[in-house]
Amino acid sequence: MGFGGISIWQLLIVALIIVLLFGTKKLRGLGGDLGSAVKGFKKAVTDEENKADEQKKIEKDDASFTSAEKAEVKDDKKAEK
Repeated sequence: MGFGGISIWQLLIVALIIVLLFGTKKLRGLGGDLGSAVKGFKKAVTDEENKADEQKKIEKDDASFTSAEKAEVKDDKKAEK
């Protein structure tokens, strides 16, 4: 028994029909496109997590400064521009 009552032989027959209909080049291209999409999605999720962690760290660092120190950092940033 395979998945949900579908046997291995039925899955192989369906796979063979799909290969015959679309051809190996088209299926290979589709697989590559799908892989690229998954890779891009994972990268976007990781980037968002890194941004959130970085923002939390900045907020934590800001909380440890006194207001005089914060004003000094702002003045330094303005002077850099």
